[in-house]
Amino acid sequence: MERESVRRLFMQHYVKMQRVARSLLYDEKESEDVVSDIFENLLCGQIVLIPETEESYLMTSVRNACLKRLRHEAIARSPFPISPEENEDGDERLTDIVEFVIGHLSAQEQRIFHFRFTEGYSYEDIAAAEGISKVAVWKHLSHIITKIKKHFNPKSV
Repeated sequence: MERESVRRLFMQHYVKMQRVARSLLYDEKESEDVVSDIFENLLCGQIVLIPETEESYLMTSVRNACLKRLRHEAIARSPFPISPEENEDGDERLTDIVEFVIGHLSAQEQRIFHFRFTEGYSYEDIAAAEGISKVAVWKHLSHIITKIKKHFNPKSV
């Protein structure tokens, strides 16, 4: 895209884009980075915007970039760290499962999942840590596994 076109878009939409980013990220610096990255991509890329849809493209880009940052932050803070060694063949399934666990399970289910599959705790150890019975641990894990299977392979359940 031409520099002058990007400049015009910047002058016309920057404030609104910044406001959207700030409302999602709650961080001024991060918001500025997101919006700047979008304009940098416009300058460097082969993107051609249609005048009627340029505002929606820019706002959607801001939203998607913010959600992507939030998702990556959630994964980085999660109790399920994924190191390159654990995910060496570029297998994104592990990352997808972690994202699913963070986004779809309750805090207790996340802890139980973490204890069992990351720490390798026994049912008895999990029960003691959570203050519940071994049967409750089994029920939680059964429910968690069913949810994961249903999400990733809906035909098999």
